[in-house]
Amino acid sequence: MSQMKYLIEVEKHKDAINGRHSIGPVYRSIFAKDGFPPPIHGLDSCWDIFRLSVERNPGNRMLGHREIVNGKAGKYVWLTYKEVYDIVIKIGNSLRSRGFAEGVKCGIYGANCSEWIISMEACNAHGLYCVPLYDTLGAGAVEFIICHSEISIAFVEEKKLPEILKTCPSTTKYLKTIVSYGKVTPNLREEFEKYGLEIFSWDEFLLLGENQHFDLPVKKKSDISTIMYTSGTTGDPKGVIISNKSIISLIAGVQRLLESVNESLNEKDVYLSYLPLAHIFDRVIEELFILHGASIGFWRGDVKLLVEDIGELKPSIFCAVPRVLDRIYAGLTQKLDAGGIFKKTLFNLAYSRKFGNMQKGHKHGEASPICDKFVFNKVKEGLGGNVRLILSGAAPLSTHVETFLRVVACAHVLQGYGLTETCAGTFVSLPNELSMLGTVGPPVPNVDVCLESVPEMGYDALSTTPRGEICVRGDPLFSGYFKRDDLTNEVMIDGWFHTGDIGEWQPNGSMKIIDRKKNIFKLSQGEYVAVENLENIYGLVSSIDMIWVYGNSFESFLVAVANPNKLALERWANENSIKGDFDSLCEDKRAKDYLLGELNRIAKEKKLKGFEFIKAIHLDPLPFDMERDLITPTYKKKRPQLLKCYQNVIDSMYNNAKKP
Repeated sequence: MSQMKYLIEVEKHKDAINGRHSIGPVYRSIFAKDGFPPPIHGLDSCWDIFRLSVERNPGNRMLGHREIVNGKAGKYVWLTYKEVYDIVIKIGNSLRSRGFAEGVKCGIYGANCSEWIISMEACNAHGLYCVPLYDTLGAGAVEFIICHSEISIAFVEEKKLPEILKTCPSTTKYLKTIVSYGKVTPNLREEFEKYGLEIFSWDEFLLLGENQHFDLPVKKKSDISTIMYTSGTTGDPKGVIISNKSIISLIAGVQRLLESVNESLNEKDVYLSYLPLAHIFDRVIEELFILHGASIGFWRGDVKLLVEDIGELKPSIFCAVPRVLDRIYAGLTQKLDAGGIFKKTLFNLAYSRKFGNMQKGHKHGEASPICDKFVFNKVKEGLGGNVRLILSGAAPLSTHVETFLRVVACAHVLQGYGLTETCAGTFVSLPNELSMLGTVGPPVPNVDVCLESVPEMGYDALSTTPRGEICVRGDPLFSGYFKRDDLTNEVMIDGWFHTGDIGEWQPNGSMKIIDRKKNIFKLSQGEYVAVENLENIYGLVSSIDMIWVYGNSFESFLVAVANPNKLALERWANENSIKGDFDSLCEDKRAKDYLLGELNRIAKEKKLKGFEFIKAIHLDPLPFDMERDLITPTYKKKRPQLLKCYQNVIDSMYNNAKKP
């Protein structure tokens, strides 16, 4: 495997010794063959990213939102880099005038908007630790984060103020000041003041620092920039400490990568900000845009209006989580089905022609310009007409969706992988490399990566197809978990971060995520089941949107709960003259038998063992969601919560399956 096209070997493998598992060779990106990119000149902190960009591009459009005229959304209106800078300085002076200085924890709570970025930059300027708050971590998470990180001031979206109020009085030991992004009603003001909290509207707070001047502290690379709380699938959220150095070095690596594939960012690029800024994925992308003096436009906060916002903003780079791309895919296929036989035939012919040429090695833009112009242009226009890069992250993207979008979107579709602990970017697939479908590509050129064997799961990092736990080393890594050295020491060993994800090196040097280390259980006959690997395989069935596979050591077989794809199930019912709406179809035994058959077909195709086949299935029309606490904000399944939610269903499936 040492001849992988996009990797270079920097250290030899290590055999198992003294109870330590064997470790495969250490690899890095071919784009770092002469060393990792040096830190960008003049950047010692996240504040420098913004400050230098303001100096270079004062008049460029920086932050935009849609103007609401007579209740209707109009054009995007913009603040320039210089205008944003002036407000940031005022907010910074106001913070200092209230005694909030270097090292103070500052919460930011609300949807992405200009005020979010302005508050963050004011923290960056004065060395406060920015701590994003978000309620999708589950009930009580906001209260937990305020108390655990000892937040003393919080910037809060107006409609989230009642949520903050619910955390009182337990948070008031730390929390002293609230700043609303909008107004403050007299009633709410009274409620907050009852608890001894001072509360300001945005405009009031801006005035506090007027005619005052505070010198900015000198900031170092090792200083903390942000503490981001991650959604664990079990237990309390963990506070991931991210330094200036982590973000700056990641940005240098991403910049080197984009230069190496001729896709560098520039000041004309436009980004749609809708993925939560409370996640590292969106945060570092926006830092990258700020560095280049590019434009960031905010969505209106409603997923149903997202496509309309895209059409108005016309972004050039579109970042998404798979759930969003799945929606786009479903919308496109629905339109195709409704468009009649002629349009569908024409589309399929164009698709086959372009995909065939891409398989022969043609770049997506050269594979079939005629098909792009007359058939796929509508898809491009649906994404605003200017998108050149679509980046998917946070969870695995279905291969059939990725393939489809690579052909029809007239843009590069890249899949990435990273964690909050690795500052979001660790692997990303490369443009025009069709062989990387279904993978997360090679490492970003500022980290080293190796695989460590996991013998108890049968994964060997030294076999001809190397598989094992993905371990990462490099400057983008986090500085530890806040107040949890015990957890830090569990995952950081000899400078290597152990991700808990199982990967498999591909012959071209890209990484395929195949499993999760902890999600393994034993069936009653003693067979181990690596459940995430199975879910990835069963997820290939296109008529199922999401599947949760369950088993335990008291049972000898597996059962599953699945969210069927509404369009696919209704199409099947129509073809088989089965009447009923989506909910009643999910109850229908014939529908369950059909989908079980589809799962068995893929299990045979992938040569799964007998005990890995699913013996019974429950169809839930309601998707696994955050409202019911069944998934994390990055769409990872919360298995204990799923079991609690579906316990009766599970019991009934096991009982019925055992009946003679």
